[in-house]
Amino acid sequence: MKPRKYTKTLRARQQENTRERIVEATVELHEELGPAKTSIKAIAEKAGVQRLTVYRYFPDEFALFEACTGHWLGLHPPPDLTDWKNITDAAERSHKALLDFYRYYRKTESMLTGAYRDFDAVEAMQAPMKRVETYLDQVRDDLLTNWKAKGKRKQQLSLTLRHGLRFTTWQALNNEGLSDTQIAELVMSWINK
Repeated sequence: MKPRKYTKTLRARQQENTRERIVEATVELHEELGPAKTSIKAIAEKAGVQRLTVYRYFPDEFALFEACTGHWLGLHPPPDLTDWKNITDAAERSHKALLDFYRYYRKTESMLTGAYRDFDAVEAMQAPMKRVETYLDQVRDDLLTNWKAKGKRKQQLSLTLRHGLRFTTWQALNNEGLSDTQIAELVMSWINK
């Protein structure tokens, strides 16, 4: 009988598998309970590892949240600016972007609800959520350039577009029973005033 050959590759794969189970368990618990109510003990149990194993892979909450956010965004990428880049009409382009975001919010509502609710309670969420807000600012700026507005009109458009792109705006209007299309049309009516 030939002795089994130990390779670092096998160990590296096992380590990556353990890390992935921890990240996936974290994502599931964040979506189910919210980040503030997710404990390391619960993550370890769901991933089938010891608490110390979680800490070995993720020495602090910041590292764990970065990995969790990266994994989740990989599975649920937000709408891409290039999806409406070729639309030259400012109103049509803004409507398409808003509708794309609202459909995205509907698909990812449970995770985003917990993330926005727990934002102030969990310090490790600050950096990932700030990147989300920065991206929404970029989308707003991109849409704003097509309107070619100046002065007060530009400022009003900027505020309205940014408000319209917020998850919390979509959530509030969705809770009133509006469909994604109706929400987009309502925000466009604010823009067109």
